[in-house]
Amino acid sequence: MKAFNLVLRFARNYTPQLVVTVISMILLVGVQLLIPWVIRSLIGAVTEQPLDSSTMTHVTRLTIITAVALVVKGVLQFLRSYMAHIAGWGVVADVRRHLYQHVQRLSLRFYEDKQTGQMMSRIVNDTDLFEMLIAHAVPDVIVNVLTFVGVSAMLMAMNWKLGLLSLIPIPFVVLVMRGYAKKVRPAFRKRQEKLGQLNAQLNDNISGIREIKAFTREEAEAQRISLGIDNYRRSLLYALKMMAIFQPLVDFTSSLGMLVVIYFGGMLVNGGALPVADLVAFFLYLEQLYHPIRALSDAWERIQESLASADRVDELLREAPEVKERADAIQIDGRVRGEIVFDNVSFYYNEGDMVLENICLEIGAGQMVALVGPTGVGKSTLVSLIPRFYDPVSGSVRLDGIDTRDLKLESLRQQISIVLQDVFLFHGTVRENIQFGNPEACEADIIRAAQIANAHDFICDLPDGYDTIIGERGIKLSGGQKQRLSIARAVLKDAPVLILDEATSSVDTETELLIQEALERLMKGRTTIIIAHRLSTVRNADQIVVLENARIAERGTHQELVEQRRLYYRLYTAQRKLQRLAV
Repeated sequence: MKAFNLVLRFARNYTPQLVVTVISMILLVGVQLLIPWVIRSLIGAVTEQPLDSSTMTHVTRLTIITAVALVVKGVLQFLRSYMAHIAGWGVVADVRRHLYQHVQRLSLRFYEDKQTGQMMSRIVNDTDLFEMLIAHAVPDVIVNVLTFVGVSAMLMAMNWKLGLLSLIPIPFVVLVMRGYAKKVRPAFRKRQEKLGQLNAQLNDNISGIREIKAFTREEAEAQRISLGIDNYRRSLLYALKMMAIFQPLVDFTSSLGMLVVIYFGGMLVNGGALPVADLVAFFLYLEQLYHPIRALSDAWERIQESLASADRVDELLREAPEVKERADAIQIDGRVRGEIVFDNVSFYYNEGDMVLENICLEIGAGQMVALVGPTGVGKSTLVSLIPRFYDPVSGSVRLDGIDTRDLKLESLRQQISIVLQDVFLFHGTVRENIQFGNPEACEADIIRAAQIANAHDFICDLPDGYDTIIGERGIKLSGGQKQRLSIARAVLKDAPVLILDEATSSVDTETELLIQEALERLMKGRTTIIIAHRLSTVRNADQIVVLENARIAERGTHQELVEQRRLYYRLYTAQRKLQRLAV
């Protein structure tokens, strides 16, 4: 029921189209009921009255009525079909938009164990079936229910006893449909789940094709994909088997009514209690009586298939973001000073496994602070708390004295530029990827940002310069080139708080020096937090914070920490030895 209510909620936006659809269906049923009545009247006219001019006039009138009915039927079929499709695909588009906006609001923690292909399957494949529900299944149910009621009324009007006898199979058909619903909906849901898993596997493999080739895993991955295809095929065939069992049962059960009418109708005609014209009309109407029952079984299948997909969509929509914006959140106007305070902050991804514990750190406006320490100690997690990619489990993060949880998310994140260690570039041009940091930036600003990031020269050497298509995730570029485009994107955003997470990790020594010079100019007047394993890049930081075992182990300037001869000194000394060995 929840899944059906979900569809109805979005269908309300298309009430006018649905009203036209329903009215067209009602009128269409009336026209369809008219045809057997015309044939009954025609048979009565030619068999019960002498063939004279008045009879032919009546026949001509019936012909004209039939012709008009057929034209009206065509117009009504067009309105019913087209308006239903407008509503159906409109709902699909609206649900997809709403679903995408919803998953964008979900916290990063939600994505940690989710596959991209699974998400795509729910947004695209599952929602696609909503159109079938609105434009086909539900209208078919309405048409066939109205047809069934109308035909039943016509049968009762002609001969109520025979009409009642023809309805004997109906309760059995209903019982079969109820039993079928309990079986087929889970089967269709499982089919959609297997399709989502297959999409996820395909997405992973296509994205990682370079690694597959490098490790000669083509055959193994082909077998894994083949297994996913077979799993989907088996789940689909099981659902189709349920349908194949159900359809003959409905046909057989509904056909029993035909046997009843043949026997008892023949007796009534033989006894003079029923005119031949009425018996012929009875058989014509009878086909219209049982066709809706068989059609309802088809529609019921489609409804169950669609609702199985709606269940999966509803399940995703019920996921609540962990990072929520308060109703009275504060909008930041202008630029912040950039003072950041971590007040007794603790955080974990999995309860009991602390990543950060009781972190107290003050970063003055315009200061450059470096976070260093062994891999996996929580440096990237700590800076992720500033833009509220996550919220601390205890303590608070304040920006200019205001708890970040009291700020509007969009305005908070507009104050922060980030260059992540794992660079992500979109399929598009170089210009589009740089401009992602500021869509309103002019060409001169884009070029200036590229120059600051030491990217302008290599961009000009590309086949189409700033208009060069770089491929999915920037596959046509080297690691250093992708890193510099990411830096240019952050430069163009021109935010007062700058986070550099291993921003120079993928560049050679010469390029690193050029970028460091550019970043030193860029960092003036900005609060900058740098995460770096190369300690030589953070020697000039106002404060170096050393993390170890989820806590702050040391803090101070480069010189102060070297003199203390603790963890920082050991890391620094080890790196210097490696540099000497490399030379």
